[in-house]
Amino acid sequence: MELLGNLGTAFIALLDWQTILAMAVGVVLGILGGAMPGISPSTAVALLVPFSYNMDPRLALILLVSIYQAANYGGAITAVLINTPGTPSTAATCFDGYPLTQQGKAGLALGISLVGSCIGGIFAAIVLILFCVPLARVALKFSPAAYFGVAIFGLATVASLGGGNVIKAIIAVLVGLLIETIGLDPISGIYRFTFGSDLLYDGFALIPALMGLFAVSAVFEQFSEWTGLDRKMDKIDNMLPSFKDLWSLKRVILQSSVIGTIIGIFPGAGGTIASFICYDTAKRTSKEPEKFGKGSLEGLAAPETGDSASVGGALIPLLALGIPGSATDAVLIGAFMLHDIVPGPLLFKDHPAIVYGIFTSLLVANVLVFLIGLYGNKIFVKMVCVSDAVLFPLILVVALIGTYSVNSSLFDVGSCIGFGFLGWIFKRYGYPAAPVVLGIVLGKLIEYNFRRGLIMGGYSVFFTDKLAFFVLLSAMLSLFYPLIKTGLIRLRKGRQI
Repeated sequence: MELLGNLGTAFIALLDWQTILAMAVGVVLGILGGAMPGISPSTAVALLVPFSYNMDPRLALILLVSIYQAANYGGAITAVLINTPGTPSTAATCFDGYPLTQQGKAGLALGISLVGSCIGGIFAAIVLILFCVPLARVALKFSPAAYFGVAIFGLATVASLGGGNVIKAIIAVLVGLLIETIGLDPISGIYRFTFGSDLLYDGFALIPALMGLFAVSAVFEQFSEWTGLDRKMDKIDNMLPSFKDLWSLKRVILQSSVIGTIIGIFPGAGGTIASFICYDTAKRTSKEPEKFGKGSLEGLAAPETGDSASVGGALIPLLALGIPGSATDAVLIGAFMLHDIVPGPLLFKDHPAIVYGIFTSLLVANVLVFLIGLYGNKIFVKMVCVSDAVLFPLILVVALIGTYSVNSSLFDVGSCIGFGFLGWIFKRYGYPAAPVVLGIVLGKLIEYNFRRGLIMGGYSVFFTDKLAFFVLLSAMLSLFYPLIKTGLIRLRKGRQI
């Protein structure tokens, strides 16, 4: 009854014109951000985080969550029309989306992508509402040692999946953890690694790091690879999917909604893994697997549904435990902290209006994605044809202005550019940027709870606390499993030779 009461109150709060405007703006910006190649959901959200500083925290987070959800559909627009995934998670959408466009069925392809994305998003939002609150109540009983274990698990899982190279991902995580040690010690109050500069007393602010590693690095990367050629879009026909087409996809959409939500819950998995697994599963279970890659409607609906469903799934560990499930969730943690809100089990007790506002806005945002996407595809296509020579300088300016606006600090602007170069160098040599952010975000949580655990029970507490020991063991297995798997594969190949 308490859940229904809080949801009812949150739905009533959504009727406020400011909330509706925040969701609508978030959906439009999310679709555009997702549709522009090179602008991932994490970058789209990061660009708006500093501008949400002076907003009401509830409205700010509703805006950012709406961008997050909508960006996953936006990436399908360019994937379908020009065989270029707007976001990494829509790469699988190209397999059957672009062949449909070549067959003159671009409208059909975009319509199926839109419906699958919205159904997957709504399904995951319902799962989020049903399971997030009970999980948070269990997490309230966590000791500092157990919370340290959970933070390590989140860090290890994302590190093991980041960029496909475990060693490089671990190095990126360690860089983030080292950056977080700069400034005031959270326990003793001693200044560390400041080199006598009072500018570093508080360490590096999170917003410059986010903007630099995601937005500015994307600009540097695009200009380093810029060919001078503008994007060209095929014309969109007006043929939308019929009810018969959609009904024939009910099994695939439901199946992908479940798979996408479950994969999203695992920290580090994210929409890219969800979309590929949903595509593979759909092909394996299809009665017509030979059509996949040639314009299969099932092959189009599966990855889009799974990608969108992963958003709601990833928000479960974020809200209940304070552990980001993806790179975009790491950016959202930065948004929470910017508004002096700590995601985790206490969030449900201290800020219920924000939690249930996110729940309900996620449901409504999917409806808005459908309505705006249904009537706005032709407009969005024209807007994403903006020349890179105009688009990326504009993104750079917005990122720097947004960074400066939070603390009115030129040091933050310089830090943003510095982190941009760091992110660009990392990407150039195959090091993922997301683990760096997670190291910065989770570093303080890890250090604080580790030292609290030592004060309360010494090193033995991490073995005597059953929950802490279990989670830490899971983290170690998660971290070393890819290395062990790679070693076994090489060993088998060596024996075969």
